Amino acid sequence: MDNELTHFNESGEAHMVDVGMKDITQREAVTEGRIYMEADTLKLIMEGGHKKGDVLGIARVAGIMGAKRTPDLVPLCHPILITNVELDLTPEPETNSVHCRCSVRCNGQTGVEMEALCATQVALLTIYDMCKAVDRGMRITDVQLLAKSGGKSGTWTRD
Repeated sequence: MDNELTHFNESGEAHMVDVGMKDITQREAVTEGRIYMEADTLKLIMEGGHKKGDVLGIARVAGIMGAKRTPDLVPLCHPILITNVELDLTPEPETNSVHCRCSVRCNGQTGVEMEALCATQVALLTIYDMCKAVDRGMRITDVQLLAKSGGKSGTWTRD
């Protein structure tokens, strides 16, 4: 593991990392997260009975938008030309939750981990926002990077 924080210069000041000399490679990041809720809330989502509409469809679009807007939200992220975002939201009645899995790809000089993590968070936050009127106790958990590939550091996979 590299023990150097790259977003600080020699003086300890925050700065944007210069990626200009890095090779352009195909990069991908895969993330996941989950939102737990009451059984009746999940039933509303699954049956499409929510007054606000298709909760999972809207959350999927919100997650994609979140990936594209990451540099607007995370100060030192580079604007990246994303080539693909895949976001799957799977209801899991056995745990009264919705599982989110996101994959983001680009051909670029820096990775897309932050974009994938942001997409996952925004999708889950959108579910919360749309359902909070019926269930304020929802919990967003376990948002994490599962794998990344590309660039000088190569492939990393969570054990």
